Amino acid sequence: MEKLTLTGLIVKAISGFYYVEAADTLYECKARNFRRKGISPSVGDRVEISVPSDDSYASVEKIIDRKNYLIRPPLANLDRLFIISSSAEPSPNTLIIDKIAAVAVNKGIEPVVVFTKNDLSDCSRLAEDYRKAGIKALTYSIKDNKGADEILSLIKGNISAFTGNTGVGKSSLLNSLFPALSIQTGEISKKLGRGRHTTRHSELYKVGDGYVADTPGFSTVDIERYEVIRKNELENCFPEFEQYIPNCRFTGCSHTCEKGCAVIEAVSSGLIPVSRHSSYKAIYEEVKNIPDWADRKR
Repeated sequence: MEKLTLTGLIVKAISGFYYVEAADTLYECKARNFRRKGISPSVGDRVEISVPSDDSYASVEKIIDRKNYLIRPPLANLDRLFIISSSAEPSPNTLIIDKIAAVAVNKGIEPVVVFTKNDLSDCSRLAEDYRKAGIKALTYSIKDNKGADEILSLIKGNISAFTGNTGVGKSSLLNSLFPALSIQTGEISKKLGRGRHTTRHSELYKVGDGYVADTPGFSTVDIERYEVIRKNELENCFPEFEQYIPNCRFTGCSHTCEKGCAVIEAVSSGLIPVSRHSSYKAIYEEVKNIPDWADRKR
């Protein structure tokens, strides 16, 4: 049987089927013999597919080398990770923001922090802390759509994911930016103070010259279980530390409590935000005893 070979992008994976955009067509595909290779196709993967001449399913034959990969949620080849946090209801959780940002930097993905619901509480000062740390940070209000143009400019021409705690307005933001998507949203529970999980699977949505992914919501980030960052890698996941690390008194400084630590001195001088250093220390405590065999990065 004659087959056509095409290169395309996986935009959705659900129930064992992969939906691949190739040659201006969306193909429903099955995967072929990947388990023995220790890898499986994922949303965001560039792949080679074979398309039969009859009505049988196309198949994913090859995964083209990835530039990065997130285990949870499973997404490949991301350019930017938009970390969505609400200014209020719920209040910002800087530790969760900083954990996700650290994972992004470690994977070579640019983190962008977006504070939604800015009409309820002004997060400009917190956003400025992230800018001082070398991380893009924006504020957004669905009431007047302020901040939308800057977000759209960062999405253009890239593969981006939107993630954050449930209830922060992530899906509402996407719907406001791209009304045609009509992503399902959930009301925040007044009793529990958190939203319901509304997104059931990862999927790339084509928007103009780029793609965005809406991902399942979560209420915590467990680096040890999903995205291993070793303690000697962690300092590189906080870009604002870079210029100070060479001036630390001791080689192998943990930047948590040592005398003569240039990073700690920069925190004391207001050059590094206190909240960022507090997050670094909390994450360091989580990862410092992770054994070598626990490395699950892909």
